Amino acid sequence: MAEFGEKKSAVGPPVARCQAASRGAGISLETHRGEPVSNGNCSASETMKKVHSESSCESPTWENTVSDSATTPIPRRSSLIKGGSRAGGERKKTVSFSSSLSEKKISSATDCIHSMVEGNELKKIRPNSRVYQRYYLLDVGLQALCWEPSKKESDKARISLTSIREVRTGRNTETFRTSGVYDQISEDCAFSIIYGEMYESLDLVANSAEMANIWMTGLRYLMQYGKHALDILASSQDSLRLGWLEQLFSSAADSNTQEDAEEGICLQAAIKLIQSENPGVSSGKVEHRFKELQRLRDRMCGLTLDNGSGVKDYGENKRLTGRDDRVTKQEFIEVFHDICTRPEIYFLLVQFSSNKEFLDSQDLMRFLEAEQGMTQVSEETSLNLIQSYEPSEEGQQRGYLSLDGFTKYLTSAECQLFDREHDTVCQDMSQPLSHYYINSSHNTYLIEDQFKGPSDISGYIRALKMGCRCVEVDIWDGPDEEPVVCTGHTLCPPLALHCVLEAIGRYAFVASEYPLIICIENHCSLPQQKVMWQHVVRILGERLYTDPPDEGDSYLPSPYALRHRILLKGKKLEPVSDGEDGEVSEEDEGAEMCQKMKAANSGGTVLIGSEKDMLQKSVSATAVTQCNSPHLPPKQFQLLKELSGLVTLCHSVRFIDFATSSKSQKPWELCSFHESLALRFAGESPGDFVNHNKRFLSRVYPSPMRIDSSNMNPQDLWKCGCQIVSMNFQTAGLMMDLNTAWFRQNGNCGYVLRPAIMRQEVSYFSADTRDTVPGVSPQLLHVKVISGQNLPKPRGSGAKGDVVDPYVYVEIHGIPADCTERRTRTVTQNGDNPIFDESFEFQIILPELAMVRFVVLDDDFIGDEFIGQYTIPLECLQPGYRHVPLQFLTGEDVPHAKLFVHVALTNRRGGGKPHKRGLSVRKARKGREYTALRDLGIRAVDEVFKMAAPLLRESTDLRENMQTSVAVFRELCGVSAVANLMQCILALSSRVSGPDETPLLLFDLQDQYPTLEPQEPLPDVLRRVVSTYDMMVQAGRAVMEVSDGIYDRILHIQTTAMEFHEKLPNLAAKEGLKGRKVSRALESFSWNITILKGQADLLKHAKAEVQENMKQVHDAALTGNLTKESLGVRRVRSQTRRGQDDKPTTSSRGPSA
Repeated sequence: MAEFGEKKSAVGPPVARCQAASRGAGISLETHRGEPVSNGNCSASETMKKVHSESSCESPTWENTVSDSATTPIPRRSSLIKGGSRAGGERKKTVSFSSSLSEKKISSATDCIHSMVEGNELKKIRPNSRVYQRYYLLDVGLQALCWEPSKKESDKARISLTSIREVRTGRNTETFRTSGVYDQISEDCAFSIIYGEMYESLDLVANSAEMANIWMTGLRYLMQYGKHALDILASSQDSLRLGWLEQLFSSAADSNTQEDAEEGICLQAAIKLIQSENPGVSSGKVEHRFKELQRLRDRMCGLTLDNGSGVKDYGENKRLTGRDDRVTKQEFIEVFHDICTRPEIYFLLVQFSSNKEFLDSQDLMRFLEAEQGMTQVSEETSLNLIQSYEPSEEGQQRGYLSLDGFTKYLTSAECQLFDREHDTVCQDMSQPLSHYYINSSHNTYLIEDQFKGPSDISGYIRALKMGCRCVEVDIWDGPDEEPVVCTGHTLCPPLALHCVLEAIGRYAFVASEYPLIICIENHCSLPQQKVMWQHVVRILGERLYTDPPDEGDSYLPSPYALRHRILLKGKKLEPVSDGEDGEVSEEDEGAEMCQKMKAANSGGTVLIGSEKDMLQKSVSATAVTQCNSPHLPPKQFQLLKELSGLVTLCHSVRFIDFATSSKSQKPWELCSFHESLALRFAGESPGDFVNHNKRFLSRVYPSPMRIDSSNMNPQDLWKCGCQIVSMNFQTAGLMMDLNTAWFRQNGNCGYVLRPAIMRQEVSYFSADTRDTVPGVSPQLLHVKVISGQNLPKPRGSGAKGDVVDPYVYVEIHGIPADCTERRTRTVTQNGDNPIFDESFEFQIILPELAMVRFVVLDDDFIGDEFIGQYTIPLECLQPGYRHVPLQFLTGEDVPHAKLFVHVALTNRRGGGKPHKRGLSVRKARKGREYTALRDLGIRAVDEVFKMAAPLLRESTDLRENMQTSVAVFRELCGVSAVANLMQCILALSSRVSGPDETPLLLFDLQDQYPTLEPQEPLPDVLRRVVSTYDMMVQAGRAVMEVSDGIYDRILHIQTTAMEFHEKLPNLAAKEGLKGRKVSRALESFSWNITILKGQADLLKHAKAEVQENMKQVHDAALTGNLTKESLGVRRVRSQTRRGQDDKPTTSSRGPSA
């Protein structure tokens, strides 16, 4: 998209424009080397051609400012970031330590007001979709907002500040929503001024999110304090910070024993003092700022001082020069303010502080409840946080959280993106083993590539410490009758089996108490199998699980029942009367690779570079062909009966087809799939694969042609329910990031419960769906990338200096319909605190399988572009303002490097493209889509399902009416689509005051459903708010009163239909159905059962949503002082997310998003 207002028109005084442009953090934002960026930039499309001219007020359109990026999508990058490179013109890498001190940060209300007096170019949005560019500024007396040019008289082209009722963030007025340019306007750059008796709106778009924040902050302060705002701010500005810094400096000076301590502290002591409060800042940057400040002051006062008699005072000059390595208190405070103030956090603080420079306990309570999603928040909770994070004694005593304390809180572990509830096991561990994903390693003994790389015990130790619950041991005959572990026929050195088993035994349950599976690939002769058996029994002992399964069992035991037990996966002899040794088919995953490598190296040459890559590609193609060919008879080998007896719950069998497995496979029998074969099944028979994995374990191992130990994408197999997807733990990169992050969601115990739709005995699910999943409510994920902190240059960069040009990718990984990515703009030459301020929205069809990945890259790189990444399951996201700790590809944290983001999850009604949504939602019923049941062609069963059709329609209407009414009320409250009802009511509380400051609206909280009552005649806009609120309550009440009956009747129909399940083949035959028609009838039955169960669950969730909505209204009315005085009103706290003092509980899934 072209950038909003990037090309300046000739409006407004040019000097003022230059002055305004020089303010800010001194960073430059630009698009990455001509690559198109299709994101929520402060931008417009190419269809907007020209800005309204200075001399005319006729119909204006957008100017054609930059590229055609609005129509060209961003190309997907290679999944192997470390090997990727991007085309683009070379730019010379420059060395820079910081922006100039003269480029002052705007980080206080005073700065904002001064900037507004100078003025800025803003775009005005009109109801007829016209867009005007105007120059807006405050008059000198701080009494009115003025603009030019205008057809109006100069005294009428102004809005008195006393008439402003509200400053509204984002595109949240009717003018914005119905504008034809809505989609081209960034939520972060838009704001509205609501003024006058008729609640008129002036809808504006700034050229950057920072400029929008400056105007909103300044206007809110002026509304609060009037024309004397600057005087009031000057008398009270930053008193908490100033007192704390003076005390901090004095304590450092007191410890200085030198005689000249009164002149300040030494430079190194000042640097260490700042680093103690901001550990991520480099000493070089702090020193550079101090010396730059001193040089600036030296130039201002002159190195040679005139003593007034015409004689130069060289003694004074010498004294000043001699204190270059000393830092005064004023210099320390100024540099601290410059380096440690984060404008984006300041703007957030004043948004919640009622226009103060600090948060009191009530402000902090509102922030924790409304933004951070915390519940059971009391004033004591807020005061405890203030005591923990506020650095100043005055703030602690008075219960105030200053900007520095607020920054410390937001950067603490409490405000990280990952929900700490998932640091411990939080899922139901009592379900069958086949219902879990299992963290699995491939060729665990290898620590480099598959053909020549070294083997080492550390491979097992590292994997087990990372929570791996399935390791692989390839065992071959070794010298001196001692079995060894290695990949056969390769150049990888072997390990003694007993050493491997001892390491496994020592570390098996260090990271997790849940069962460990050892995949035995046995290639030994009978004599060495005897030695192998002895080692296994001696070293692993009683931890081995050897109890034979019960023939009547339909499922495997649970992980909970198998705690601290080790299961062997391998071949097993068929039951025979004599119980002797016998033949079984051999498993040799590496044989194909070995044959190809031998053929390639038959001439005695060694493969290097591109030759090896070409071989790997050609051999991989051969592997796919072979795995798709008819089954070849496997080799046979003799198996020791004692070893066979150790294999009980993980008996390895050969896969034939899904029909055969369904008829004859036992729950304790496990099939291993070559990667290419598994992917073929995932593409051709995803539903059959899911159904197979409901009862049986499936293991997928990488193609043996992955000679470089690269990894497959585990989500390609997880989406089909495959439990054991073996990964090369030694290879860092995107695929291991996904695997590691996925298993963090359940205390890193190595087991993650699969989605319910993959566990239910009768259900329909296809991972390739492009539509909604039956019974699963799609989610909208809203991510705002605000800023970065302490971003280093890439590890492998060949550039000089420490300057980076960072940008951020936000990636969604999950089922194919959910996979997407968006990127921010590039911030040039700023790794310390780059401001991105860009928002993205993602629709997630299957939230339980989705992961979010943040990747930070350097746009002007030499050799390496990767700065850091962080991957997290959607289920583990905490809402609100969060910091994201970045990690290297190898998994270690990047020191002090973070992203600052805002995250919200809403249902699909809560967002999307709301173009003219205020009109369209009122017509929603006419175009409403209902989930249809399918005909089986079996009359008796179809009659049962037909009884459910009206119930499903009624259920859908109840849910949709409730969600639509909430969406309309949210719009009238003037908040964004990501806002909850608590935020709606709190926003409403700021604009319902009458002329004498008494509320025009109050809530009566006596009833289960709070009522909103006018206290005196209301303007039209507030009457609409009241009527819309009443409609929302009525829709919610209907859900509460009717849903239980509909829920019970739907489940009764489901139960009745399930009685036909076992008889379906016979009933189909009676109806004359054959072949494909029978399969289609069975599939339709599963579809219908899934629909019934899913719609019943959605109705149950809708009831819980109504209860939560009413609790939020209740809490917000109390917090916003909008309640009628009455006895017995008790504050009710919602329970959907845990409060700060709650303890985690065990549930069938983690906390629902």
